Amino acid sequence: MSTICLHNGMVMTGFAAMDRCAVLIEGGQIVDVFSEKRFEQKHFTPDIKIIDVDGAYIAPGFIDTHTHGAGGFGTEDGTEESILNLSRFLADQGVTAFNPTIYPSSSDVMLHQVKTISSAIGKEEGARIMGIHLEGPFLSQDRLGAQHREGVQPVNIQFMEQLWEASCKNMVCQDASSRKPPDGHIVNMTVAPELKGMRELALFCVKKGIILQAGHTDAKYENMVEGMQAGILHATHLFNAMSALDHRNPHAAGAVLIHPEMSCEIIADGFHVHPDLFKLLLRDKPIDKIVLITDSLKPAHQQGESFFANGDELVFQDGVFRRKRDMVIAGSALTMIKGVQNLTRFGFSLEDAVKTASFNPAHVMRYVNKGVIIPGKDADLSVFDKDFNIKAVIIGGRIWKNTF
Repeated sequence: MSTICLHNGMVMTGFAAMDRCAVLIEGGQIVDVFSEKRFEQKHFTPDIKIIDVDGAYIAPGFIDTHTHGAGGFGTEDGTEESILNLSRFLADQGVTAFNPTIYPSSSDVMLHQVKTISSAIGKEEGARIMGIHLEGPFLSQDRLGAQHREGVQPVNIQFMEQLWEASCKNMVCQDASSRKPPDGHIVNMTVAPELKGMRELALFCVKKGIILQAGHTDAKYENMVEGMQAGILHATHLFNAMSALDHRNPHAAGAVLIHPEMSCEIIADGFHVHPDLFKLLLRDKPIDKIVLITDSLKPAHQQGESFFANGDELVFQDGVFRRKRDMVIAGSALTMIKGVQNLTRFGFSLEDAVKTASFNPAHVMRYVNKGVIIPGKDADLSVFDKDFNIKAVIIGGRIWKNTF
């Protein structure tokens, strides 16, 4: 693994922005961050790869914790090949780590998809697969969004145990970037806190280290508070597919805004959530509790007029995918870099926008060595210019993309 030095850039460390700085990478880790003046004083041997980023932003690699697919590759395909191709596609977009997200479906299909993704971990060339996000199957029948009703079921601990066991198959030796302990590959799970048996499920998941997220929920405020007490402290695509804020009962959306302990996903495409609501989010949520996601679908960035995802025919209209049969929003075509750009348009500073795409998801998901640019952490970097074009990507200390 070669030694790399990126210099002449604005380094977004995850804590601060440092202009005219350099990042030194060796052995897959960041070993130093220093000023351009110090760079000019250093002596580099010929075997060190020097990259002048020409004033571009050097950011921690983006981490997408909620994506069903993109570029024609989706988790519903149920093949290693599709998941590994998704890893390559996302890496081109500046994503260095991601959680492939599984739709609620029949038990056999979900178990197969969990096993397939688990077996792909460690084989990826592009973005690292950190683990699996289960979006269901324990969701509200009243807040399905585009999820299939037949895939949603009451809380079933026995099935949850089967899903966990399936995720432990084909275990690979994880490096220091993994969550600890790496007992299984399910990292996060979207649930409806109001369902009967949820406390038992929550306690099971807490023991396994699974991050529980409130989503596709018709919860009352008191259901959300009870869920928080059981460890449900993250929310899936805030404002979407959840009970809305009301003056007589804050419901799910209100609980997320009221309680600073709650972190939340947000889809920043300007369609899933009105741009002005981001001003409310900035005002009411600590910045480190906001996690940018794409919730992208298999046909994202494909050309054409008709598309398919999760067995449904879709149309792309007004910047989102809609189910053709009823025009329900099914998901986004967002990329993480576009989301960062949009957040700066919606009132976020660039530093905070980058934080929502890197440090925050790493912190919420407990990826202890990712999301920051400081010595000793994983060398996962995304370099982009002032027009938000991805110029270079480094994953685990290896150059994936370099246009300089």
